[in-house]
Amino acid sequence: MNKTGLFTTEAKTIIGMVHCLPLPGTPGFDGDYQGIIRRAVEDAVTLEKAGVDAVIVENMGDTPFKAMLNTAQVAALSAAAAAVKDAIRIPVGIDAAFNDCKASLAIAGITGAQFIRVPVFVDTVLFTDGVITPCARECVEYRKQLGLEHVKILADVQVKHAHMLLPHITVEQSAREAEANGADGIIVTGSEIGVETPIDMIARVKKVVHLPVFAGSGVKASNIGEQMHVADGGIIGSSLKKDGILTNPIDYELVREVMQGMEE
Repeated sequence: MNKTGLFTTEAKTIIGMVHCLPLPGTPGFDGDYQGIIRRAVEDAVTLEKAGVDAVIVENMGDTPFKAMLNTAQVAALSAAAAAVKDAIRIPVGIDAAFNDCKASLAIAGITGAQFIRVPVFVDTVLFTDGVITPCARECVEYRKQLGLEHVKILADVQVKHAHMLLPHITVEQSAREAEANGADGIIVTGSEIGVETPIDMIARVKKVVHLPVFAGSGVKASNIGEQMHVADGGIIGSSLKKDGILTNPIDYELVREVMQGMEE
């Protein structure tokens, strides 16, 4: 376990994803409000017991994603995050997917979460909800307005599941822009969920920024040693689910396999 700090290049940090069940106001919501909170807490507790350094609470079940959350989603994600924060001692982050940085910050403020994840921070991308534009200025300004400068920003560059509108922009350029515009850490991913983050891409980003760089997809027991040889940390979710099904709970033994891979 990383004992030197969450956002550091001096130790490896493993962040586990708490994927919320579909929230109210989305197509998959089944009417069970308390079930959302129970699952989130159960997964967070499992991740902590298995040794991860932090968790991110995300509305992963809300497909198809919209860029911004509706009021019911924000309320439910807040409740889930607050319950998680009360249940564990490791740091908690918020990701109001697909790119609602204001919701993430507001939830962090009310729950005491220590950081947020922002998928589209400096890039302009095409997503299922249309064109999503950068939110870096809006994000850092809103963080200031809310008095939350202590809440760290973990920013994706050229994020998975989206297509760059200007594909000639290199990942190095995106990473430098993210650092210059206030990010506290950088996330590099594969093309989609579960796809391994290219190690050469992590290395390229590491060369041009002074921030910790995280592998944001496809990290698992079989490759974590190789990934963490280059990256400063990993964000892990889909590979930790029982029977490999994304909607299933976190499997403690799978998390332990990943963490043991870190120790070897």
